[in-house]
Amino acid sequence: MDTELARNKQLGNFLKIRRARLRPEQLGLPLGRRRRTAGLRREEVAQLAGVSVDWYTWLEQGRDIRVSSRVLEELARVLQLSFSERRHLFLLAEQTLPLDNKHDLYYVSPSVQQFLDYQNPSPAYVTNLRWDFIAWNRAACAVFGDYNKMSVLERNSVWRIFTSSYMRELLDCWEEHGQRRLAQFRASYGRFIDDPWWSQMIDKLSRESGEFREWWPRHDVLDTPEGRKVLHHPVAGELILGHLSFQVSDAPDLLVTVHMPETEETLEKLRSLLVD
Repeated sequence: MDTELARNKQLGNFLKIRRARLRPEQLGLPLGRRRRTAGLRREEVAQLAGVSVDWYTWLEQGRDIRVSSRVLEELARVLQLSFSERRHLFLLAEQTLPLDNKHDLYYVSPSVQQFLDYQNPSPAYVTNLRWDFIAWNRAACAVFGDYNKMSVLERNSVWRIFTSSYMRELLDCWEEHGQRRLAQFRASYGRFIDDPWWSQMIDKLSRESGEFREWWPRHDVLDTPEGRKVLHHPVAGELILGHLSFQVSDAPDLLVTVHMPETEETLEKLRSLLVD
């Protein structure tokens, strides 16, 4: 069995299993005549999702048909899929998962926040696919600025690196860091070209930053985290930090980054910044 056929079969089986676990009354449907099998009927799913019964039947049968992200969203709604199930559905259909849910974009679990807090005095934070800082620890605020006092726009790392005078003074070789973050932003943008948020952010950055206007047309693409940082902190002085970045297993669109002191002197300086 070739890969495409296997994927279609997996998609069909997934839909059938999720359909079977729902009861009509969960969606406000009448019980009607006696049902031979548990769960919703195909025609009920098709009607609620706004597609034809034949088309939905072909989808469950694993036929080679195209399915749009809009229809996938409707199926996810009708079948009452969890966030993880919804993501799995989009992956099986080879569609990009829309980022229109604020919860998906800005939520981190309590365990992730606890992990960040345990990293003190090493600065640690979480970014989403838009490169927003969405969670952080005290050390991150002490070094990079108090995210608690920033607006959502100011907490976007691309916006911050191109518009914040603090970041220009903090980062050694600011241009190198700016170009790298812009290339990472470009790589993410390739997944969401039709999302209006990205075009609006690009317009804002183009108005605010001459460097952004100059560098954006180059189409540099980079999807790996930045390397070693040398920082010039206004209180602590020079800080030399390495980093470790990884995805969260149950939220792979989130990136956790921990900046680790590379010298004993830097470690002591970080500790001193957290002394109340």
